[in-house]
Amino acid sequence: MNSPQLGVPRETLLPLLESFRRTKHDVNNALAVLMALAEMAERNPANYQRLAKAVLERCPKLVDDLQDFQEALSTALE
Repeated sequence: MNSPQLGVPRETLLPLLESFRRTKHDVNNALAVLMALAEMAERNPANYQRLAKAVLERCPKLVDDLQDFQEALSTALE
C-alpha cells in the first residue's frame, strides 16, 4: 500500500520512521547534555570539562545520523 500523498510504499517509510525516532532521541539527549553543561558550568566550573567532553563525543555521531537519514529519505522519495 502506498502513501496517498507521496506514492511511497509503507514498507519504505517504516524504516525511515524508525531511523527518525532514533535520531530524534539522540538529538534530545545531546540537547539535555548541553543544557546540563550550561547549568553545571554556571554552578560548578569543575564539571564543565566532563560535560563538554561528552558533548564533543556525541555531536559528530548526531551529524552523521542526520546526514544518513536525509540521504535515505531522499532516496525513498525519488
